[in-house]
Amino acid sequence: MALAPNVYDAEPIPEAARAEIDRLLQSGDLFRYTAPSDAPVALLEREFADLLGAKYALAVSSCSAAIFLSLEALALTPGARVLIPAFTFAAVPSAVVHARLQPVLVEVGENYRIDMADFETKLDDTIEAVIISHMRGHTSDMDAIMALCDARGIPVIEDAAHSLGTLWHGRKIGTIGKIGCFSFQSYKMINAGEGGILITDDADLAARCVIMSGAYEHNWKKHEGPDGQNDPELAMAFARWQNQLPLYNMRLQNLSAAVIRPQLPELARRVRDGLSNHDYVATRLNTSPWLDVPPPLAPEDRAPDSIQFNLVGFDTDASARAFATAAEARGVKVQIFGLSTDNARAFWNWHFIPGATPDLPRTRAMLMRACDVRLPVRLTRPELDFIAEALLAAAEDVQGEARAYGT
Repeated sequence: MALAPNVYDAEPIPEAARAEIDRLLQSGDLFRYTAPSDAPVALLEREFADLLGAKYALAVSSCSAAIFLSLEALALTPGARVLIPAFTFAAVPSAVVHARLQPVLVEVGENYRIDMADFETKLDDTIEAVIISHMRGHTSDMDAIMALCDARGIPVIEDAAHSLGTLWHGRKIGTIGKIGCFSFQSYKMINAGEGGILITDDADLAARCVIMSGAYEHNWKKHEGPDGQNDPELAMAFARWQNQLPLYNMRLQNLSAAVIRPQLPELARRVRDGLSNHDYVATRLNTSPWLDVPPPLAPEDRAPDSIQFNLVGFDTDASARAFATAAEARGVKVQIFGLSTDNARAFWNWHFIPGATPDLPRTRAMLMRACDVRLPVRLTRPELDFIAEALLAAAEDVQGEARAYGT
């Protein structure tokens, strides 16, 4: 009998990282501001900005830190309302609360994307900013979102933690809004264990984020503009904000950058392999009347390393749980977002948000039947077949038995 594939380990760190790690360990030079120039973190920022086609990049301790700094840089009114999807990770509303702002949750549909009718209704004069979480790599209608927000002068932050490599009309996700935030946590396309980065073309926002990230005294001088050149606009912004902003110390350190940098050239291959893996399994799952993998939106080119699908015809929570149990017995762990105890992606568990839990029936219904399975890009075709067959058989175990009982 074939063994279940290990879907939790990431790809090995490229060999090219080892020499740089050894050099850093020998020198003890781990702080990003020790070197006068070209520290590993500074090189990472330059390379990542070039990769995404952005003017400025700032590497920080996590994607949550990137979102928090982005909100702080926008200088919103204390207590301002920030619109976010109700399907996201708890770190997103947490960053909003950390910035002393009020999250406002918008409905998400069965395809895991923002319900545009609810979005337009809630995007009223009380909203000062919008965060779009491309949750699990699923892109909402960015054309409609940006048109609505631009018409009202409302800045958009893209939470692209799951979407490095995704395209919308050929444009890189993370470059559409005012600021794009990415993650280097272990279960992302590029893995440093922890870490994040933000990108923007706005020099003033970049300068504010740099200083607040922990560029104390004149360390901001080690941050450069495009192509590693001194940038007059950025320098003027730094001069404006020197000593005017709090220091939150959310910096990335050189060891993390040494792990990340050799993975950047691997991104295109990982995106290609991840999409191939996802679409292969999706095609197989969609042969079942009990499982449904929603298609991408037309302008969207995805970069997945996991797969989400909905249970169809599972009329009770007990039957949905029975499916997860049957899949696990066959070697595949399934997370059903709304049925996993204390799941950090279920909005009713975000008790730290001030006020009553909102009534979001569409999102709640989706989460109660939406399944999540990891598909690392390194998986082989036989391993993908193992996963697909286990999920198909688990659905048949539960629904086939229900049909037989019903007759």
